[in-house]
Amino acid sequence: MDKPTIILATSNGIGMGHLTRASAVAAELKSFSNPIIISMASGVIEVPKIANVGFEYVPGRDRKWMGRFEWDRYLRERIVALIDETDAKIVSFDGVVPYPGFIGIKSVRPNVKLVWVRRGFWQKTPQRYLLNLQSKMMDLIITPGDFGQSYDNGPTANRSDSVQVKPISIFNSHTVLSKANARSLLGLDQTRPAVLVQLGIGEDDVNAKMTAALTGLKSWANVQVVLTKEPVSPTGENLAPTGLDLKVIRHFPLANVLNAFDAAICAAGYNSVHEELAANIPTVFIPNLRGTDNQVARAAWAADHQMALTVDQSNLNQITKVVSTLASQSVRDRLSKNCTTLETVTGAKDVAEIFKDLIGKPASTKTGESKTLFLLTFQDIFGRGWRGIVYSALQLLTVIYRTIKPHKAVKVTNSSEIKIYEGNESEQLAKLIKSGNPFEHLLMGTTPAYKNRRIEIASKAYLK
Repeated sequence: MDKPTIILATSNGIGMGHLTRASAVAAELKSFSNPIIISMASGVIEVPKIANVGFEYVPGRDRKWMGRFEWDRYLRERIVALIDETDAKIVSFDGVVPYPGFIGIKSVRPNVKLVWVRRGFWQKTPQRYLLNLQSKMMDLIITPGDFGQSYDNGPTANRSDSVQVKPISIFNSHTVLSKANARSLLGLDQTRPAVLVQLGIGEDDVNAKMTAALTGLKSWANVQVVLTKEPVSPTGENLAPTGLDLKVIRHFPLANVLNAFDAAICAAGYNSVHEELAANIPTVFIPNLRGTDNQVARAAWAADHQMALTVDQSNLNQITKVVSTLASQSVRDRLSKNCTTLETVTGAKDVAEIFKDLIGKPASTKTGESKTLFLLTFQDIFGRGWRGIVYSALQLLTVIYRTIKPHKAVKVTNSSEIKIYEGNESEQLAKLIKSGNPFEHLLMGTTPAYKNRRIEIASKAYLK
């Protein structure tokens, strides 16, 4: 008997949080199902290294390959095509707000179960006003546990409409490499201290934080500083002070080699907290204020409970001073020891068990569909039933919101042909994504009918 298919969709967040959680879940699902990941994040090319499952890259609306309404329709029709191709039973979405195109799936494939993996620690952004409506459109909502959830006072914190699981992380204490093996793999000296620095580069304030953090490490004698990208601004300015031994690595996932490091400096995103602290790595968290994630509150919890150090992200002198304390062995020992009391990060296994149980249950009957003349008249505009109406209403609300608070203006890219890439070769796929030219990525091993349907969908969306 063939295993049932489960589609795991993720948005294109600021970091890799959504995609990494989905990958951790996919790895657990493989024992009884056929998980497929579809994501708007360019990092989807790394999925085989975490979960070794099939995947497709989906251009996000920020790519501007098509208009606003065309993208919502494109997303819905594309996921529906994959459902029809694989006979998927569940489609989950890990992201802050389910797109209208995701919600619209239910209006045309009512028997498919929709699941929202809804992380906590929301900031009080305008998206909170649609929480009730969007939550009611789901068959199930799952909240990944968070070490610091007692400090979560956001709009999702006191809701009772979700099932909470343990924290989800790709860190696994049973498979992580030993310190010696991890350092050997990364090419690090076995005898000298090593610090992992994962901070963004790009805008002026972010660049300044990188420089302040690296300056703080100058007090640590003989330290190896490991970065995941060159500390150079977009204009070519070197952000690192002189006198540091810097090494840039291109390894993924870092969760497998965390034992190589004596300390870490990173943002306080969901992934970082539930990897570094789960690995007992002494860490300085420099919260990122962008996006909907309340990293300041999560970092404050870690500092107040002496699991990590944190700073006022706007105080560069404080960043340098706090980072310099990592050179103290007693400080590192204290933080590392406290982290051993944290709960296990086995939430992906919990989610897999929930999905296993959900497959055998009937789909939600909350559609409220009635084949009246009134509804039939409006089906071509709004889809089927009240879910279709909500789908269109959410489109309209999104347009209104983006009129008030628009994305950076980017001209829609017109295309004269449909380019297809069927494969999972990461280097080739990365080049296609970076090129900015529209293309369609297909899951390997699909039928000619699926390929033809995808060409049809793309033609309606952006062929000019």
